[in-house]
Amino acid sequence: MSGEEPRSPAGPRERTRRLFLALWPDASMREQLAHAVRKGVRSSGGRHVPQANYHITLAFIGPVPESRVAELGALVRAVPGAGPIAVPLQELVYWPGPRVLCAVPPTPPAGLAGWTGRLLEALVAAAFAPDLKPFRPHVTVARKVMRPSPSAPLHPLLWRFGEFALIESRTLEAGPVYSVVETYPLFSGTLAAK
Repeated sequence: MSGEEPRSPAGPRERTRRLFLALWPDASMREQLAHAVRKGVRSSGGRHVPQANYHITLAFIGPVPESRVAELGALVRAVPGAGPIAVPLQELVYWPGPRVLCAVPPTPPAGLAGWTGRLLEALVAAAFAPDLKPFRPHVTVARKVMRPSPSAPLHPLLWRFGEFALIESRTLEAGPVYSVVETYPLFSGTLAAK
């Protein structure tokens, strides 16, 4: 005998959930944006993103074990809030790397990048593995764009948020489906879940 301990068979893998934090617009905000970008999306030759999927990602967290979802919620609630946020969507831009068409603000709203940075720091400190790419607030409205055009102004829209959400992303044959797991107010001080 080699002296090695026999290996026990691996137990079942724990279920994970693919999660991200986002500013989650209401139906009216989504409808206004869909109307504002309709012509640009059509002329891009890209695949339109269903308006039910419009959102502004704050932090992509990725796969999270089911046993850590409650911990994640508690962590997010403990980060001091940013206060109400207003995001002016005023331009339609093409990003060549991912080949997407996005509605963007002229500049990131004051305080939003700093607050998002604090969320990311808290996630990393708690051993979650968020995507650490620089924060660029945007709403993706078309993917796989075939005929990119120069940036174009949009009829200005102002999306206002008093809360943000933890979202689960599932990929189905028809495309991604997002569902709200929990929402949190954006008020200063410790956040309470809704």
